[in-house]
Amino acid sequence: MKKSFLVILLFIFSISLVSAQKLKKVFNGKNLSGWVVPNPNYENWTVSNGILHVKSSDDRKGSILWTEKEYEDFIVEAEYKNIDGIVDSGIFLRSEKDQIQIGISGSLKRDLTGSPYIPGKSYPVEAKIDNVLKKDDWNTLKVKVQGKSYTVWLNGKEVMNYTSEDMVEKGPIGIQLHPGNNMSIDYRSIKVAEL
Repeated sequence: MKKSFLVILLFIFSISLVSAQKLKKVFNGKNLSGWVVPNPNYENWTVSNGILHVKSSDDRKGSILWTEKEYEDFIVEAEYKNIDGIVDSGIFLRSEKDQIQIGISGSLKRDLTGSPYIPGKSYPVEAKIDNVLKKDDWNTLKVKVQGKSYTVWLNGKEVMNYTSEDMVEKGPIGIQLHPGNNMSIDYRSIKVAEL
């Protein structure tokens, strides 16, 4: 009995290691190769010193930077830092229908980082980020998407899980520059693992 338990435990541990090793850079730190850059760019999306700088332009129209590749089940992990203004950004999961918020919600006027935003449903659940979110510092947001369900971790702590009934089965991953705001946010070490 003990031997069987040990074998199962080692198997689970080895699967965890393999899953962790699958995370691959989708942002190379040099340019936006592998991403669909909005046209015109207006310098909203620039890269220097290994960092993706995202900032509003004078017209404040906003835009979305999408991966060229589409994904079904995946993990996306990104390090980000709020730089200036009222940061309202997020990561889109397969389409504009499911987004994980980063920063201040324009409609609710409070920080809802890690919470899902779904058009027509607003924020169906709120992530628990008290004492987890680091203000004025780098944060790591990780999202695991399987089927119609997703789980979010902020700085290594699970803060939210949700099942989105209308979620599309396959699509790219996007980073949002919200329209209407004057803001800037930096991203680095953006990685994805296919499950």
